[in-house]
Amino acid sequence: MPPRPRKSQASALFPRSFRKTFPQAVRGRGAWIWDAGRRKYFDLAGSAAVNLIGHGVAEISSAMVRQARQLEFVHSSQFTTRCAEEFAAEVLAFAGPKFRGGRVYFTCGGSEAVETALKLARQFHVERGEAQRFRVLSRKQSYHGATLGAIAVGGNPRRRDLYLPMTRRAESFEQVNPPYCYRCRYACKDCARRYADEVAEAIAASRGQAAAFLFEPASGATLGGVTPPRGYLERVAAICRRAGVLLIADEVMTGFGRTGRNFAVEHWKVAPDILVCGKGIASGYAPLGAVIAQRHVVEAIARGSGAFMHGFTYNAHPLAVAAGRAVLQHMRRRKLVARAAAMGEALAEELEALRQCASVGDVRGVGLLRGVEFVADKESKQPFDPEGNFAGRVAEAAARRGVLVYPMQGCADGRAGDHLLLAPPAIATKKEIARAVAQLRHAIKEAETSLLR
Repeated sequence: MPPRPRKSQASALFPRSFRKTFPQAVRGRGAWIWDAGRRKYFDLAGSAAVNLIGHGVAEISSAMVRQARQLEFVHSSQFTTRCAEEFAAEVLAFAGPKFRGGRVYFTCGGSEAVETALKLARQFHVERGEAQRFRVLSRKQSYHGATLGAIAVGGNPRRRDLYLPMTRRAESFEQVNPPYCYRCRYACKDCARRYADEVAEAIAASRGQAAAFLFEPASGATLGGVTPPRGYLERVAAICRRAGVLLIADEVMTGFGRTGRNFAVEHWKVAPDILVCGKGIASGYAPLGAVIAQRHVVEAIARGSGAFMHGFTYNAHPLAVAAGRAVLQHMRRRKLVARAAAMGEALAEELEALRQCASVGDVRGVGLLRGVEFVADKESKQPFDPEGNFAGRVAEAAARRGVLVYPMQGCADGRAGDHLLLAPPAIATKKEIARAVAQLRHAIKEAETSLLR
């Protein structure tokens, strides 16, 4: 047995940042996480909008153990499993009647799921004799994952620009403006139609090469809970349908109850051709994502070449699928989607008080996906200098007060603009939420004071 490294030795683990010291998490229960120093934190971020059911639910780990004792792994090129088959049927039912007769492709997370959806969209058109369609249209200020394919269609400059030379043809993938009402380029005058028209114009400019339009129903980390004006998504869906362009909804953050509906698109009564999910599908208990495709997408391949030219070693991994199935069953028993809607309203009410802070320009979101945007000047909406890392300062101050938030930068123009994403578990209580937001307010005040020193 190798000797244990001494505390004085540098960690062997590659961290997310070499400029930050990370506490070691040792236990989770409900909406709380404890570190090795016995400090506890309220998970107001839901571990990056992952955990919806709460930490430490024993029945989920028990389901994984039962599956591991029976069968830990098989390769999907050789076998399917009963657990994957049954969970796929349950996911289709959860997605709603529009997906009846469709199929579910399980991955190890959201980035893999987006990559899978991109390839599925491309092959769909090839199978139908439209091989010229390869362009995937998306939106500026979007984030769709960390793989090179997902980065190519993403709109987060901070995470994208470094790798653009490695993403062939990425520069030719058109990106339209997001419907961002706080900073609306149309001053909110008929903006739902005008933003949707940008999609129609991008499709027309592709000269028949557009394969799909990829979008977040409610923006995740990059914009922080931005929701579209009424009528926008409905128009976009109709535009894509007329043009023969597949509509792909990225619900990695918003899916599986986070917004108070099974999937966020339901708020706008839109059914995409392909629905991508991750994070909440297993609530963090195992790495899991999924692509849910409507019948016509699946049949194009089934009746064509008969094989999807894509695959990962660990897609539909038995332990991950067992975790996801147990999470969905737990959500149904506890009626957590409805609870997410109710707690989302409670969170929104508490957050409104933050508007009194000098630095808070906007509070927005839907269900348990909320954003707080910071500005240096409320009247002009001038963002803070990115070098000041205002959102990071707030997050550090909040952590010292026992509250975890998800800080981001770039919401104003891709680089400037600080905001927080807030996404607590649905099992959080109103009292816990009120206390956490109160501590967050103190953290904001502390960050404001630190900039004046």
